[in-house]
Amino acid sequence: MDRIVAVVLLCLPLFGCASVPAPPRRYVCVPAQANLNIDGRLSDGAWEQAPWTDDFVDIEGDRKPLPRLRTRAKLLWDAEYLYIGAELEEPHVWGTLTERDEIVFHDNDFEVFIDPDGDAARYYEIEVNVLNTIFDLFLVRTYRAGGPALHDWNMSGLQTAVHVEGTLNDPTDTDAGWTVEMALPWKSLAPAAGTPAPPRPGDVWRVNFSRV
Repeated sequence: MDRIVAVVLLCLPLFGCASVPAPPRRYVCVPAQANLNIDGRLSDGAWEQAPWTDDFVDIEGDRKPLPRLRTRAKLLWDAEYLYIGAELEEPHVWGTLTERDEIVFHDNDFEVFIDPDGDAARYYEIEVNVLNTIFDLFLVRTYRAGGPALHDWNMSGLQTAVHVEGTLNDPTDTDAGWTVEMALPWKSLAPAAGTPAPPRPGDVWRVNFSRV
């Protein structure tokens, strides 16, 4: 199970810059300079302006070896959406689950956790597998604090897409992997954000990514 440690998202203004020190890790999210077509390919010109995160590490950090397969992500934003793109190296891309809100992490998946104000309460979780099957849920509190996890919550206006570099569910060849693209509406993140959504320039949001 390959996971990344928590990442802090810092939004830059449309013009100028901001600097806010924020542990544990910081990613500066720049504004999208062009429209994005959510097709899973990360080939729109706007993505060229977005830096990649560090390669994902194990959830236990230096206590575990580096993951054998590379995973990384990048982010953009505009007035309507937070955009997330991810690249997952995978020599044998596969997936089986097709119904929304199935337990998607029973397949290989990519996951996003968003706790805008970083209080470990009232936060969002979105998972997607290579078949673009979505499992989105709302956490009243952390799993460790007893949740509960509300599986019947769906993010209104969520857009996701997946692109496979290879062949799906074919163990006889070697694939490059798959990419994920998401557009999360600010208006759907706002109700439990505890902070302005979209963020103001210089605001810091707590965001965590996971590959399972």
